[in-house]
Amino acid sequence: MGPIWSSYYGNCHSLLFMVDASNPTQLSASCVQLLGLLSAEQLAEASVLILFNKIDLPCYMTIEEIKSLIRLPDLIAGAKQNITTVEISAWKGTGLSEVLRWLEDTHRTNG
Repeated sequence: MGPIWSSYYGNCHSLLFMVDASNPTQLSASCVQLLGLLSAEQLAEASVLILFNKIDLPCYMTIEEIKSLIRLPDLIAGAKQNITTVEISAWKGTGLSEVLRWLEDTHRTNG
């Protein structure tokens, strides 16, 4: 799907990007996709929420490990967008209230 994402950027005010925190082999591919999204001119004004999913699994990477591996502080510092992160378990519902709060706040701001 990544190659056709740019077809959907028009009039985009917020972006949710999900990372599988239990799959370290896909982390670099996720980082490349995220960098591509953050560098897209049409998304320069979008608010970004990065979701680190599957924190309920015993093999998940900690947020500190992920931040270090993808150099998240550097990524945030260099991005034009406002970036927020949250750890979630879509299966158990952990962190989803934070996601909803972010969506409400972002919608209110961009309303």
